[in-house]
Amino acid sequence: MSLLEFVNRMLGKESTSSKNIAKERLRLVLVHDRASISPQMLNKLKEDLIKVISNYMDIDEDSMEVNLSQDDREVALVANIPVMKMKRDYSAKG
Repeated sequence: MSLLEFVNRMLGKESTSSKNIAKERLRLVLVHDRASISPQMLNKLKEDLIKVISNYMDIDEDSMEVNLSQDDREVALVANIPVMKMKRDYSAKG
């Protein structure tokens, strides 16, 4: 928990209120719908990203996040991929 989250909790300002969680879930559903991508396809995309990126670096797959984000004009794929170390001995496979 960050210091800001702690202070907000002490002051009675829950940063992860049910209302905020519901808003975020609805936003994700709308973005997925607008991008015409199913959760299954997003999961497959995540699996493919893991395969490719793992050729070049060791990553923390359990902490990896892949989501869609949207502004007024476009949808973006946003990936947060914790890198544990770079692989120095990469050799092309295939």
